[in-house]
Amino acid sequence: MEKILKATHTGKLQLGEESIPCAVLENGQRIISEFGISNALKSRSGASKRMKTASSEDGAPIPIFLASKNIIPYITNELRDGPLKPINYTVRNGKRVQVGYDATVLPRVCDIWLQARQDGVLNSQQEIRAVKAEILVRALANVGIVALVDEATGYQEKREKDALAKLLSVYLTEERLKWAKRFPDVFYKEIYRLNNWNWPPEHSSKRPGIIGQYTNDVVYERLPTGVLDRLKELNPTDEASKRRRFRHHQFLSEDIGQPDLQKHLLQVIALMRASRSWKGFLGLLERVFPKGKTYQLDMLKD
Repeated sequence: MEKILKATHTGKLQLGEESIPCAVLENGQRIISEFGISNALKSRSGASKRMKTASSEDGAPIPIFLASKNIIPYITNELRDGPLKPINYTVRNGKRVQVGYDATVLPRVCDIWLQARQDGVLNSQQEIRAVKAEILVRALANVGIVALVDEATGYQEKREKDALAKLLSVYLTEERLKWAKRFPDVFYKEIYRLNNWNWPPEHSSKRPGIIGQYTNDVVYERLPTGVLDRLKELNPTDEASKRRRFRHHQFLSEDIGQPDLQKHLLQVIALMRASRSWKGFLGLLERVFPKGKTYQLDMLKD
């Protein structure tokens, strides 16, 4: 039987008019409650509850805030096996078991409802959930979700002061990993959209050189302090070609660095989708993930 972890810190996320219970577990994982997400999205209808019950009996549980037939196609296996995997935990006296999800699931869930609305598959009642999702996304754009959980629970006071050396030891790898695509096409499509550029045909791989500068600015320079400097040491610029031989992400560790990069990208893409211009996006990004102060990438365990 899987161990039920205890919450060491608890609080509530205040996102606009919505208040969502949250916690930090004894292993350092940030959690938001299923009940809280469902209430925030107004997703506690009888039909949703019945579908959740039926899916649990079939061995493939669906959270109540996504339990709708026309939403199921948007739930990928990566989501099911990752942030949508329910987590049982206890608070205070440890007698009552609660159900929650990794805090990073919230922007992913909102994105599903917004995409479904864009695709025109929602009914009139579900449109309300899409509106709520949009409000939550805009609220999240003001502060990183993990940073917000830490502030609400008081967990930030517990962070180690000498965390950099320990973080780099688990975040980076001295050996170059085999190349694999890490940046999804939607990341680049959003850059083009926000700059009012025409997206090139699918068979074209050429992009303006400034894309590399943008990538450094919105991604690598906002990783934990010290990571980019070390990446430049591991992957220096070739004197002849003036280019780096490998991609920076190839030097991120498979168990910590790579997954963390993916989480960061997902949150950046959510901010992009909530923005109307590149300048507006950069303003949101700086408020949520200021350079040198990236709380959501604190992966260290006690």
